Amino acid sequence: MPPSLSLVHLSSEPADSEPGPPPLLLLLHGVGSHEADLFGLAPHLDGRFLVVSARAPNTLGPGSYAWFHVEFVAGAPSINPEEAEISRVVLLRFIDELVAAYGADPMRVFLMGFSQGAIMSLSLALTRPDKLAGVVAMSGRILPEILPVMAAPDALTGLPILVVHGTADNVLPIHYGRASRERLATLPVALTYREYAMGHHVSQESLADVTAWLKERLDNEQ
Repeated sequence: MPPSLSLVHLSSEPADSEPGPPPLLLLLHGVGSHEADLFGLAPHLDGRFLVVSARAPNTLGPGSYAWFHVEFVAGAPSINPEEAEISRVVLLRFIDELVAAYGADPMRVFLMGFSQGAIMSLSLALTRPDKLAGVVAMSGRILPEILPVMAAPDALTGLPILVVHGTADNVLPIHYGRASRERLATLPVALTYREYAMGHHVSQESLADVTAWLKERLDNEQ
């Protein structure tokens, strides 16, 4: 890892080279996980991507990290909003660092997050859509704390967002996914929403749809 970069990460060069800088796909893991978790999905993703999987900055224990601390009180998540905001700012800086260090295309930066990583992906999308070409949010939610600082609707126009969620999710139940759909539907983003008969994980069916959606985004830009 280049010493100037803010976050520990794993990277995979594009398997299918194309002229010019490659598109960047930044993977953001869930709470209690680490950078190697989602990186295992890299071989299933479009080969044109430079894939980077980042480690969240808050250490919970050995091999266990978080973008922010969270507790479940009466079944509802209660977060540390200061840590969430710090992670949001760190990720914005990290994207710039990745573009410079790896020669990625700054106009084709995509986020793909799971659970807390999906929360961070949506937070970046709604506050700095100018930095992103698309977002995949798997089994996450939109933080209420981010709504007062959302970008203007005009800045969000056409931003591709894919939200996927399991109907049997017992960590962030399906109502969080549906609430995200309802909120995003009020904005001029290009929203795709999918539900699956799965729990709080990535299924083969959901991964196939995510992979196809990302491929379509790249194909549409050519």
